[in-house]
Amino acid sequence: MKYSKLDAKDYARENMRGIWAAALNPFNVDGSFNEVGLRSNIRHWVDDLDIQGLFIAGKQGEFFSMSLDERKRNFEIAVDECNGKAGTIMSASDQNFDTVVELAQHAQNCGADYVVVHAPILHFVTDQDDTVFNYYKELCDRVDIGIAMWSHPDSGYLMSPELCARVADLPNIVAIKYSVPREMYVKLTHMVGDKIHVSTASEAEWLDNIEELGWKLYLCSSPPYQIQTNADQRMNEYTRLAFEGKFAEARNVRDSLEPVREAIKRSKPGGKPQAHGKYWQELLGQVGGSVRSPLLQLTDAEKAVTREAFESCGLKL
Repeated sequence: MKYSKLDAKDYARENMRGIWAAALNPFNVDGSFNEVGLRSNIRHWVDDLDIQGLFIAGKQGEFFSMSLDERKRNFEIAVDECNGKAGTIMSASDQNFDTVVELAQHAQNCGADYVVVHAPILHFVTDQDDTVFNYYKELCDRVDIGIAMWSHPDSGYLMSPELCARVADLPNIVAIKYSVPREMYVKLTHMVGDKIHVSTASEAEWLDNIEELGWKLYLCSSPPYQIQTNADQRMNEYTRLAFEGKFAEARNVRDSLEPVREAIKRSKPGGKPQAHGKYWQELLGQVGGSVRSPLLQLTDAEKAVTREAFESCGLKL
């Protein structure tokens, strides 16, 4: 590790910045893990698109369909390919707490920068705050690596800003991916924004959050490599302009991407986000591949709709 547990917050405030993307994992038609394809994608994302960090083996990456060994290998590939050129945050999320700890320890040992762990699904629990606090405290006690919280509706509840602020006091909590209504993450930013990074995955809100909340970190989803190409890096451009305080110019660039956002939105089947994202990657020249069962593949008709939307969205290839 590049820092001690007690230095984790300071290290992350200084180094965990810019645009971080959540990686989709390419699988072959037979369901096997396409390591060569992932390495190719990471090289493109880091070398060509200048993405500052990668979120590995998360929900986008279909961690729920991967074995423990595959998830660990996923971490190792990302560390190897990023090789100090981009940061890594590894998803150690799992319903089994021992698995969470094992994955976090593996991330720590293989050279990852941080881990992210989403709030657990809690059965029969209605007053969850003390249990959730204890969940993160126990994890912080057992690893030294910097930890990002992640609260989203899939847990069956949302962590309140007050609970997040309480967890943020733990020594190696460095960030939160807060997939909640805007008023909640605004409140949390005002409470802990000088202590940990607060972020959300909505690219459409990223510029406003830089300008209005002083955010320095986009953590993270797939737009950084789905709405950008070698020849068209408008997300990078408006982010740079915003960081320089040139907000009017940044808004013009940000708004010019609306046809791309709309093309993705209107062509994405509600039950097939990963399959759609991978096919969009293929249209961009990246390695997409199949999703793993029981997720559903795109039909030929859905691919045709997506291809038509892609070809008319205005991205330069």
